[in-house]
Amino acid sequence: MLEERRRALATLLQDGEEAVREAAAAALTALESLAQLDELLRILREGTRDGRIRAAFALERVMSPKVFPPLLELLKDADADLRVAAVKVLGRRGHPKTLGALVRLLKDEQPAVRQAAVAAVAGFHDRRLVAYLAPLLGGAEEGMALTVVRALGEIAAPEAQPTLVSCLTDARPAVRAAAAEALGRLGI
Repeated sequence: MLEERRRALATLLQDGEEAVREAAAAALTALESLAQLDELLRILREGTRDGRIRAAFALERVMSPKVFPPLLELLKDADADLRVAAVKVLGRRGHPKTLGALVRLLKDEQPAVRQAAVAAVAGFHDRRLVAYLAPLLGGAEEGMALTVVRALGEIAAPEAQPTLVSCLTDARPAVRAAAAEALGRLGI
């Protein structure tokens, strides 16, 4: 089945239209990732640390529901960098059933994981997330504060207004500027 798809797409690489050739090339890349799914999952389970991180990121291109269980399992890994990789991939994939697991990582002990989780959940555009994100601003270092403010702007829920207005008086100019931009993105 995969080989038949590959042959059909390969013929389009010679098409007279550039857009068709580009679409075929992108589809072939995705198909190649799908063909390597079993190997990527093996590396994710048994590979070296760097190999596992690369495999996690490679799973982003694989269009199969089989990628979600191992990525969700990776969120529990002791290595924070592996958790960050899984968070980023799951966030980009944006599957609604992964949101709960990503929200739980907003309380992870590692700041890098928390910050990646904030950025990841923003892409879900769920107004309920404001209640989880706003408290993260209390005492946050500048990088985390900026990520939270930008996430609130991306979610664009009017419920974020009080939090963003309070950020307009933050001592850090970058946070104030991000809050102003985020306020401009809120819906009504």
